[in-house]
Amino acid sequence: MIKNFAAIAAATLLATAASADLMKPAAPVFVRGTIVSADPALLTVKANDGTTVAVMLAPGTKVAALSKIGLDAIKPNSFIGTTAKPGKGGVLEATEVHVFPEAMRGLGEGHYGWDRGPTSTMTNGNVGKVGTIKHHSGRTLTVDYKGGTQEVVVPARVPIVAFAEGTAAQLVSGAHVFLITMKTPDGKLAANQVAVGVGGVVPPM
Repeated sequence: MIKNFAAIAAATLLATAASADLMKPAAPVFVRGTIVSADPALLTVKANDGTTVAVMLAPGTKVAALSKIGLDAIKPNSFIGTTAKPGKGGVLEATEVHVFPEAMRGLGEGHYGWDRGPTSTMTNGNVGKVGTIKHHSGRTLTVDYKGGTQEVVVPARVPIVAFAEGTAAQLVSGAHVFLITMKTPDGKLAANQVAVGVGGVVPPM
């Protein structure tokens, strides 16, 4: 069930948010790329940097399917995540937005650094207000989370995807994936959840 995926993913993403804390000995390793091969215990991925990465999959690994949606699908009270960077006037400008289903509300909630660049951030929270951008076709979103609020400009061109429950059958050669993995004591990478794009979608986060 997607609720189970949410519980597992939440634990992983919360570890991501805390990775800057020096008390945390192990930081997550992000894997983005295209599936080369998959079986129930091992996913082989050609990473975006050209390397081939083997990721061990835990028993019962959950799959989240990502599909493309339009900007108008984001409404007040949507629970979203958005990768962003400082834009004009210091206001955050989204480079992608992903919309969670109700069962995943609260996943990774907060505002913290991300690995898309030195000023990149991830904000997961509840959309409190949807506005417009003067002279543009995008939107401004007010994203509320425990402890704060961020205003995010979402240009019309940025990719927007929605999460849904997926299946292992979607982990096929050529599919694009995003994984948050952890290193095992022997240096291998392991994951208990996979985000996979459907219909050629590339996970943008």
